[in-house]
Amino acid sequence: MHAELKAHPEYFRRQLVQLADNVHQAFGFAASNVYMIVGEDGLVIIDTTETTAAAKNVLAEFRRITDLPVRTIILTHAHRDHVSGASVFAAGADPEILASARPSGDSLIEKGPHPRPTRAQQIRTRRQFGIGLSYPDEIIGIGIGPGDRPLEGMGAGIMAPTRRIAEAGETIRVSGVELQLVMAPGETPDHMVVWYPEKRILFSGDNFYRAFPNLYAIRGTEYRDFDSWADTLDRLMAFEPEVLAPGHTKALFGRETIRAALTDYRDAIRHVVDETRKGMDAGLTMDELAHSVKLPPELAEKPHLREYYGRVDHAVRAYFTGTMGWFDGNPTSLGPLSPQEEAERFIALAGGAEAVLAAVERARADGDNQWALQLVDRLIAAGPDPQGARRIKAQILRRHAEAQINCPTRNYYLQCARELEQ
Repeated sequence: MHAELKAHPEYFRRQLVQLADNVHQAFGFAASNVYMIVGEDGLVIIDTTETTAAAKNVLAEFRRITDLPVRTIILTHAHRDHVSGASVFAAGADPEILASARPSGDSLIEKGPHPRPTRAQQIRTRRQFGIGLSYPDEIIGIGIGPGDRPLEGMGAGIMAPTRRIAEAGETIRVSGVELQLVMAPGETPDHMVVWYPEKRILFSGDNFYRAFPNLYAIRGTEYRDFDSWADTLDRLMAFEPEVLAPGHTKALFGRETIRAALTDYRDAIRHVVDETRKGMDAGLTMDELAHSVKLPPELAEKPHLREYYGRVDHAVRAYFTGTMGWFDGNPTSLGPLSPQEEAERFIALAGGAEAVLAAVERARADGDNQWALQLVDRLIAAGPDPQGARRIKAQILRRHAEAQINCPTRNYYLQCARELEQ
């Protein structure tokens, strides 16, 4: 396991964190945070976790503080890990549920008019988040949340919003608490942040968390507008918050600390955009740019920009395809051979399947796991023993996973290894 990931279980230890005299963060109970604001005669809940089991655990902790009814639930965006425990917090209270009126391709509270490849996304989601992997032997975290978390009732508590907040945003008053709801597109176009001016607390959703931003999720997503995300970070800084309450990872305290972190986040996104755009204009392909674009050292080593969740090379590929489509500009790419035909010719050129297998073993011995994977895929596609090649691939994936700092990548390798073994 990568040395930096060994600290994740302790970092994500469950705790209630008091952000102000009447504001509490439930941290480490689920993939995402839940926030409770205590008003004069009722509660505001911001985001509701990914499962009903986690929501019940959080609500039980909140009930140690107050038994006031839930008046309002605010959903910062429609990702599953923020909306799926709503029914638990709403039980017996009939609260107003507020969400952005903006559409989002990732929405789980409102389906679009056209069907999507649901099964493919479900499979890839299981892989990215390591659902089914054993804790702590295989999964130790998801990069921005704990690996040891309850998964019962995943998606089961989703409730439709009772009211949508329009583009202009809105100021609401609940139980004597005044909150500003502001549109702030970032990880999703429907993102809505919550500003509590009296306490100077900004609930930022997933526009910031302690990891390089997930500008592309390997579970499969629509294009996330990088420039809009960076622009939103400027808007968040303009609030000059003294507490930043993110959708994942721990809250930040102190105006200057928060400004510095948000500035770094914005600059990292803009650096990836600028360098990728320059390379595209210079005629470089997507693969070339994915290997050449890096964060400058003064950003790459910041704790809130380590690649625990997002990856720079994945972001480069996402920006390229999101702005130019799948064609990388190389005419050879316009009509490639099928994977099987390419593998057959590759194997023949290498001197047969035995020669390719020998090359696989040499690469494994040298710890060159990526090359070993690329070689063994040819044997799976066109070799004489595809099942044996799959077993070898599973072994390589497990070994390759151990070197990864990026949790989604690590989890994806381990989950695919399990699938191949089974």
